[in-house]
Amino acid sequence: MRNRKRTTERGKTPAHIMLRAAREVKLNNKSIRGAGTDYDIPERTLRRFLQKVTDEELYGTNELPTTAVGYIKKRQVFSDDQEKQLEEYILKAADVYFGLSPKQIRTFAYEWAVSLKIKFPDSWNTNKCAGQDWFTYFIKSLSICTPEATSLARASGFNKHSVGNFFKNLKTVLHRLQIGHQDIYNMDETGITTVQKPDRIVARRGFKQVGRITSQERGTLVTLAIAVNAIGNSIPPYFIFPRVNFREHMLSGAPPGSAGAANQSGWMKKEHFLHWCQHFVKHTGCSKERPVLLFLDNHDSHLSIDSLDYLKENGVTVLSFPPHCSHKLQPLDRSVYGPLKKYVNTACDGWITSHPGSSMTIYDDPKIVAVALPSAITPKNITAGFKVSRVYPFNECVFSEDEFLPSYATDRPLIEQAKDDEIDRKPNNSPKPKISQDTSPQPGTSRDYSEILNADSSMPKTSEINPPLEEKTPEKQIIKNINILAKEDTELNTQKKNSQSI
Repeated sequence: MRNRKRTTERGKTPAHIMLRAAREVKLNNKSIRGAGTDYDIPERTLRRFLQKVTDEELYGTNELPTTAVGYIKKRQVFSDDQEKQLEEYILKAADVYFGLSPKQIRTFAYEWAVSLKIKFPDSWNTNKCAGQDWFTYFIKSLSICTPEATSLARASGFNKHSVGNFFKNLKTVLHRLQIGHQDIYNMDETGITTVQKPDRIVARRGFKQVGRITSQERGTLVTLAIAVNAIGNSIPPYFIFPRVNFREHMLSGAPPGSAGAANQSGWMKKEHFLHWCQHFVKHTGCSKERPVLLFLDNHDSHLSIDSLDYLKENGVTVLSFPPHCSHKLQPLDRSVYGPLKKYVNTACDGWITSHPGSSMTIYDDPKIVAVALPSAITPKNITAGFKVSRVYPFNECVFSEDEFLPSYATDRPLIEQAKDDEIDRKPNNSPKPKISQDTSPQPGTSRDYSEILNADSSMPKTSEINPPLEEKTPEKQIIKNINILAKEDTELNTQKKNSQSI
């Protein structure tokens, strides 16, 4: 029985009360009946406890006894402390993106019980894993979730070093420009397809498979570029259609002031980004007398020389997010594009219902965006995105240690940086000043902003880049186990290659 309800109130005396009553009897020579009356404990219960309690507990200073008090849970395999350790291990494994499935947890619990040499049901030996009843009881304090697929680059890219450098650069830019929140912009692209993800519907009971009409099996992508500022305003959107040539009729029904372009892939390219920059300058009215700050992601289409020169001439300072960090740092990703996709799906459902027998095309996407965009790109959503990413108001201490845990298991971008740092610190009898010969724009800054960076700025120490984990922590043990498995695989592959060569 997995959810047995307690039918008696007996055996609920707290452990510290039992120990206090036992000390009254043993140390103060009080009668068992008198101590039981004073502490509201049955005489027979207190007498049984006195037979089990040890002298170390009686004469010690601990408030809680180690001797069991009350009813012991039947067939409890692990103690409460052991279950707590297992729970912490599972949570830390999930924090570093190496979470365990229910089947893996049951297998791990069985192997751990064998190693601890504790008593467990015979069915565990038969199935080589813990039972479903044990797992159902154990999982009550946890949750089974469907994880989001996260690439190794994203897990290792979001680390203290990259995020710290970004906020350091942002602080320098804000100090130099002295601009308000109305002049801080974020631009990003997203994809709008002709096949929506249908909303939930009400259907007949007993039918698990219920359909909803869509235009096609697979949709065609149209890129939508949006720019917003920290005050909650936005400029008209920019569309990129998957066609060879752009025609004005493609923007029929689009939000007022929209612009567009076309290429075979429908993705943002360098020449289209230059056109978007002109669209941005036109609607923001920025200039060298009225500078603005523009946040971009690290896509190569945003780093063309012509585009950065044009932005520099019009008083736009570009600061890019670290690679694979936009899911945490980009305001549009945090609070705008999620609601936008939801409203687009709802608008597509309405269009399909209003046009039975017709298929949606890429020329209908601007009309869909015109319906969905006002509900998603509200000042409340925009300002919430800037606030939660701490881009504005500025706050470089927003992310907790747990959010950086996935990077501890890899730290791939930081290893080479640490080696270069050690090489730079080697003593040199004839030091020479460092002169930067590369004038090309670097990821993370525009050509304009690169002028205010210090070329001799030394990188932090290795311990600052990757601080050592505390001893005996579950996450360190997880990473150690992963490294051991990787080392064993490497040695096995080497042995196979040697045997083949022989």
